[in-house]
Amino acid sequence: MSGHSKFANIKHKKEKNDAAKGKIFTIIGRELAVAVKEGGPDPANNSRLRDVIAKAKANNMPNDTIDRGIKKAAGEMGNVNYEYVTYEGYGPGGIAIIVEALTDNKNRTYSNVRNAFTKGSGTIGTQGCVSYMFDKKGQIIIDREECDMEPDDLMMMALDAGAEDFSEEEDSFEILTDPDDFSQVRQALEDEGIVMASAEITMIPQTYVSLTDETDIRQLNRTLDLLDDDDDVQAVYTNLEE
Repeated sequence: MSGHSKFANIKHKKEKNDAAKGKIFTIIGRELAVAVKEGGPDPANNSRLRDVIAKAKANNMPNDTIDRGIKKAAGEMGNVNYEYVTYEGYGPGGIAIIVEALTDNKNRTYSNVRNAFTKGSGTIGTQGCVSYMFDKKGQIIIDREECDMEPDDLMMMALDAGAEDFSEEEDSFEILTDPDDFSQVRQALEDEGIVMASAEITMIPQTYVSLTDETDIRQLNRTLDLLDDDDDVQAVYTNLEE
């Protein structure tokens, strides 16, 4: 049992995404391109592509848009030069921040990320300076209202499929997996028609830190907003206690 409900954060992210579909569709489009380049355009033979498609559907990307993205990536496989980069650092009050980006220009991305940290009175650190405070996990969130299955049955299904942990919150269920087992657990739930509010590989803080100073909160939000506006940035993780 994790003890920390993620569903409110998921809903908040979805509201932001719904207000800026162009941003999230750009992010997923790049992930589709990389997945196709690495494993081919057939989801049946490319588990990473299946995971990206599931993420796209969870973010309400139309099937036609997904299909076009896959076909475009398949036709431009030799021209796809995106690469994953990760930055770590500290925000106000010692908040740990991890930034994952997918870019075709690392110098541009580093400059933009560093600028976001600086404008929020934070600092970029060396690789590994904060990631040891997080656990990399597959995380699946299920809205209770969208799930007809009894909690115990859902838990047993998830554990039988390879999940590590199952927790119940007031409005949601959370399933955690080892990253290597994420695809098979997600697929098992999908095969049973379970609707997932979110399904992704994520970084979960081992402990959470609260901010009470209004200036620190404002500066951290400035950094997070700048990162959110950057098309190269795929995901941002913090150990902030919401």
